[in-house]
Amino acid sequence: MEWLKLLLGFFLSNALGYGGGPSSIPLMYREIVDHYGWLSDAQFSNMLALGNTLPGPIATKIAAYVGYDAAGPIGLLTALAATTVPSAVALIALLGLLNKYRQSNAVKGMTLLVQPVIAVMMVALTWQLGSKAIDTIGIWQSLAIAIVAFWAMAIRKIHPAFVVIAAFVYGGLVLSHVLI
Repeated sequence: MEWLKLLLGFFLSNALGYGGGPSSIPLMYREIVDHYGWLSDAQFSNMLALGNTLPGPIATKIAAYVGYDAAGPIGLLTALAATTVPSAVALIALLGLLNKYRQSNAVKGMTLLVQPVIAVMMVALTWQLGSKAIDTIGIWQSLAIAIVAFWAMAIRKIHPAFVVIAAFVYGGLVLSHVLI
C-alpha cells in the first residue's frame, strides 16, 4: 500500500505546485518529511542538494529517489508517474485554452499573483532547512558556508552544481571531523 501513498503524495505536490520544480519542493517536503515520514530533514536536505547537482528536473529526481527508497522499483515508477503525468495531461489540455486567452487581464493577474506565494514557500523551506543546519553545525559555520556560496554563485558566477559539490567535499572533509 506504500505505492498508493506515493501516488497520492506526489500527485498532490505536483498538481498543486504551480511554476515547476522549485515551487513543488516545499509541497514535496511537507509530504515526504512531515506527512509520510519517508525521509528526515537531513536526508531531504542531502537528497535535494545531490539532486540539484544532477541534470534534469528536480521534481522527477526527488520522486525517483523517494519512490525507490520507500517502495523499490514499483515505488519509483509510481512516484515518477504521479509527478509527470498530471503536468503532461494539464499541459496538453490547457495549452490551447491558455493560448486563446493569453492577452486576458485575468490570466496575467493570476500568473502575477501566484509568484509571491511561491517566493514565500521557498523562503519558508529555506528557513526550515537553515534552522536545521544552524542546530547541527552552528551559526558561524552556516553563515560562512552561505556567504561563500553566495560569493561563488553571484559574484564569481560559478555554476551552482560546483558550489554544491564543494559543500559536499567541505562537509565530508571538515565538518565530519568537527561534529564527531
